[in-house]
Amino acid sequence: MKLFTLPNIITLANLLCGILGLIALNEGHIQYASVLVLIALILDFLDGFVARLTNSYSEIGKQLDSLADMVSFGVLPSLILYYLLKDMDFWQYASLLPALASALRLAKFNIDERQSNSFRGLPTPANAMVVASFPFILKLDWFSANGSTVSYAFITYAVLISIIMISDIPMFALKFKTFNWKTNRLRYLFLVSSLILLLAFQYAGIPLVLLLYIGISIFTNKP
Repeated sequence: MKLFTLPNIITLANLLCGILGLIALNEGHIQYASVLVLIALILDFLDGFVARLTNSYSEIGKQLDSLADMVSFGVLPSLILYYLLKDMDFWQYASLLPALASALRLAKFNIDERQSNSFRGLPTPANAMVVASFPFILKLDWFSANGSTVSYAFITYAVLISIIMISDIPMFALKFKTFNWKTNRLRYLFLVSSLILLLAFQYAGIPLVLLLYIGISIFTNKP
């Protein structure tokens, strides 16, 4: 059994980012922690891409990927939310719901044969990407909102995103087996639309990309 294949090494780098992000949070560097989430997202994409490119899928790689994702995209984003809600007393603990939902989501993914080409429920990296954007959105020059309003918005987000992650809603996957237009039209349109949102709204475009992703997934899977 090969442990140190290239995809597994990339996955371990993803896990390392999650661990370093937790250390950064402990030292009060919330933006550094968010950057490490975003780096972990890139590595999470790369390990799957390299595994497909080199035809080096393995069961241990699949399990390792879920373990790394639980730290980088489950625990770390929830603790980022926890720090953002530090003035909310009891309600601060609502930030931990996405971590619990992530554990259920990842366990479900590993045994659900329906999720080989698409997803059921929101993938954990999608939530992580949005949460990682929050500390930067709060720093945007044009962003202005009452502190308590923002906090309640984060609490509402934590609850709703947890439900969506463990739901059975079909979600399309950004997996390119070929690069032709006909097969990947939906993916290309989503990526172009996402780029436009990011250019127009900067970090604030990331939550909009998530809404677009959920909306397209629901619309294209209507019975």
